[in-house]
Amino acid sequence: MEKIVVPVLITFLVAGIACARNYEVKKKAGEYNVVVKIDKNPPVVGNNNVSIEVTDASGHHATDAKVAVEYSMPAMPGMPAMNYKTDAELKESQYKAKMDLPVAGPWNIAVKIVRAGKTSTVEFTVDAK
Repeated sequence: MEKIVVPVLITFLVAGIACARNYEVKKKAGEYNVVVKIDKNPPVVGNNNVSIEVTDASGHHATDAKVAVEYSMPAMPGMPAMNYKTDAELKESQYKAKMDLPVAGPWNIAVKIVRAGKTSTVEFTVDAK
């Protein structure tokens, strides 16, 4: 029995680690709880899929917002500042966007949520490889 149980447990452990590869940020933005997931951890040069879940204080999904992802890298010697923006589209109860990072290094990310005329923002930094 032990000969079967150990390999099965190892398989589940490896599968669990593989599923946990998303980069995830949980933050409060004004009155909202926001969970941002990037499909690669760490994010990579090129396309990265971003999922954003916005819930209000009672846990209801805010599906009537405009959500945008702004990502930037400050100027460095020999390289100008880079600033990009992509609008997220609502799919079921999450907002989805693609973030195309052109170079490796530290990126400032701002997820902007506009709802009922108010803007709330979640900010964080990623280090793209």
